[in-house]
Amino acid sequence: MTATPIIIDCDPGIDDAIAILTAFVSPELEILGITPVCGNQPLERTVRNALQICELGERSDIPVFVGCFRPLFRDPIYGQFHGEGGLGNTVLPDPIKKIEETSAVDFLIESCEAAAKSGRKITLCTLGPLTNVAVALRMKPAIAEGIERIVMMGGAFREAGNRTMTSEFNILADPHAAHIVFSTDIPIVAVSLDATHQVILTPEHAEKFSGSAGRIAKPLSEMMAFWDRNDVRRYGSRGGPLHDPLVIAYVLAPHLFETQKARVFVEHESELCMGQTIADWYGKSGKEPNVEIVTEVDAKGVYDLFLDRLSRYALEEVR
Repeated sequence: MTATPIIIDCDPGIDDAIAILTAFVSPELEILGITPVCGNQPLERTVRNALQICELGERSDIPVFVGCFRPLFRDPIYGQFHGEGGLGNTVLPDPIKKIEETSAVDFLIESCEAAAKSGRKITLCTLGPLTNVAVALRMKPAIAEGIERIVMMGGAFREAGNRTMTSEFNILADPHAAHIVFSTDIPIVAVSLDATHQVILTPEHAEKFSGSAGRIAKPLSEMMAFWDRNDVRRYGSRGGPLHDPLVIAYVLAPHLFETQKARVFVEHESELCMGQTIADWYGKSGKEPNVEIVTEVDAKGVYDLFLDRLSRYALEEVR
């Protein structure tokens, strides 16, 4: 089996941590690097969290590159559900691993240029604001030739926003970057709130996942417990949506997801609807569809996938 080369662009984040830890134990994926960006937390913290997650997952072999310290034009906003440091109340050891000297943007450019030459294109898994990717594309538009696709967590179409009435956090955090990325011809799969609200990490699922996770069970349990929004009126149960992990799940098991193609536009001028993603489902704009939007998720299949992957941390202990 040939592993899919991926770069994880992220802003860790509890759900980022779950996604990254899942990717670590998935041999179908070749993780070329992790590129933290300003998002859920200021850049200094998202970089540190990424390093700590690498230590927790015992994947110090994966390089971490420092990304953009702020959005393109707007002031930063930060996440509301991840705690003061981004990983809830979980305290992880100080990282031993160091950051790379190359910047995240340069790494993206160099990796995609190399991929275009080799023909082994890269899948970008974006779990946060799209600032790093947008800057790389603005500096070297030709790197699009080395990108197989972007599988992104972001947007809200038929579902309401989670940070404002209209907008999902990752897009709102840097709407101009999102506009740049959605304006390219790169194939994009959008895992929006329409999808993630179908897969809720209930306390029962959290207990099962962490109870099977061996050496990472305690920190995983703490993070998952902190993620519980306790908002039954909105989600139909206790728990919180598995936002970012669905990106990794899609790359591993696309058969668990149904998509619909549409042209996507990003509002980046109106303060009232800043960061709103608008899908042209029926060709009203006259423009060709450019995004595969996930519309349906086999939630049970996704839960089973995560249980299988996270339980591999326990299997490591008996080898």
